Amino acid sequence: MTQGKTTTRKTDNRSRGGRAKTESGSSKKEESPEIKTVRKAQGRVEAFRELSTRISAGEAVTLPVQLTGQARREHVRSTLREDHATRIEEQSSGAKDKFDELSGNFFKFFRGTALLFYRDMVGQDASMPTVMALGDVHPTNFGVMPDKNGAPIFGVNDFDEVVYAPFTWDLKRGATGFWIAAREEGELSRKKRRKVVTKFVQGYLAAMENYAKNATEKNDAYRMDNSPKVIRRLFQEAWEDREEWLWDDYLKPSGEGFRPNDELQPLSDEIETFQKAVNTLARRKGFSKPDRAGELRVKDVCVRHGQGTASLGLPRYYVLIEGPSKNATDDIIIEFKRARRSALEGLTPPTEFTAGDKADRIVHGQRVQLAHGDIFYGAVEIDGDSFMSRERAPFRDDIDLDDLSYSTWKDYAEVCGAALAQSHALSDDLGKIDYDLEPSIVEAARPRKLFVNDIMRFAEEAADRLKADHKLFCEDHADGAFDTIDKVYR
Repeated sequence: MTQGKTTTRKTDNRSRGGRAKTESGSSKKEESPEIKTVRKAQGRVEAFRELSTRISAGEAVTLPVQLTGQARREHVRSTLREDHATRIEEQSSGAKDKFDELSGNFFKFFRGTALLFYRDMVGQDASMPTVMALGDVHPTNFGVMPDKNGAPIFGVNDFDEVVYAPFTWDLKRGATGFWIAAREEGELSRKKRRKVVTKFVQGYLAAMENYAKNATEKNDAYRMDNSPKVIRRLFQEAWEDREEWLWDDYLKPSGEGFRPNDELQPLSDEIETFQKAVNTLARRKGFSKPDRAGELRVKDVCVRHGQGTASLGLPRYYVLIEGPSKNATDDIIIEFKRARRSALEGLTPPTEFTAGDKADRIVHGQRVQLAHGDIFYGAVEIDGDSFMSRERAPFRDDIDLDDLSYSTWKDYAEVCGAALAQSHALSDDLGKIDYDLEPSIVEAARPRKLFVNDIMRFAEEAADRLKADHKLFCEDHADGAFDTIDKVYR
């Protein structure tokens, strides 16, 4: 398998009139750059899918994680070019901004390069129980968000990479995320980072054992009244009055639309397009007009610039919905973000379970993993592209890692491990897993001490490897490596 190469070919098969011919003799239309990019990416996904199958079957093969020196540099470069090919070819300003951000911050590099991380795991853990995996577990992908009634709850909050995978894939990604964040944001020593990661894994296993015994996962939820101290503080810090939030951050003086600034670019001529999208969303989700959403009337639309890390550069729109009072004090904002394939696609061990494609996949993951979640989480097609939707809320927030002490780092890691366990435990209740999952995970994680230490050692090794990758990326970025995609000329 050639690492990181996509192919463009010239042909000498021409008719007398000079037009290219197919083998059957019919004229062949030149594909657009966008279609070529999609075909190249799909080819790489299928190549890695085959590699995953071979690894799962026990074949001895060379893995990306084994590459060193220049070979590793070119693997990192080609993987990131491939992952951002559409954004690079569209010359999206967000793509350049993202590469600049990744260059300046190692934790952001980890968050924004999930494909690189998971290609190092291709085909691993085929014997482990399968769950509806979040796919991108790290300390800032847990947070406060609205539930189905618009009230704040705490849990996993980013479903862009969801896919059915071994439960250990989420634990390994999460453990590595806590290791890197505790180093970069918390400035903790290696010994203390081990304690933080251990708490994350122990919190997961303790909660999973509880679900195996009591089966309370469908009813549990972290709320203001029942959360540990570190999460109660997050609830308090995240809370903001809706009226103040709308007028301070979004609305123009009339209250009839978005206020333009560096982040918000109003697109008032797209109201009809997004009204259709909102109507489709309501129909697909099975609700008509929630009391707090008035008549579901779209007042305005804007592009949201500069948001996210992994998704930076992908089209993202905010849609303003008139609230019941009609005076812009209780309006609702729904976000629509273009969906893409999961970074884990083709890399996980073969499984009979599938979550669907693009936005439908994301919605399936949210429906499984967040039992009390946002009713506006959905999937719609806009101008031929797949978009996922969710409600923006005054209290949607994640934790400020800079404010955590060593003690609260451990407390927070333990709570996040438990929240991840709840989302996994729902895989056989609301997802497609057709066997009693919780006892299987508890059994697979024995002996407990060995399992915890294995995850911790994986995180330590992965973080050290990614730190070296980040150095290679920064050097290549400075040399202009990500201004173009890979091509092979012949």
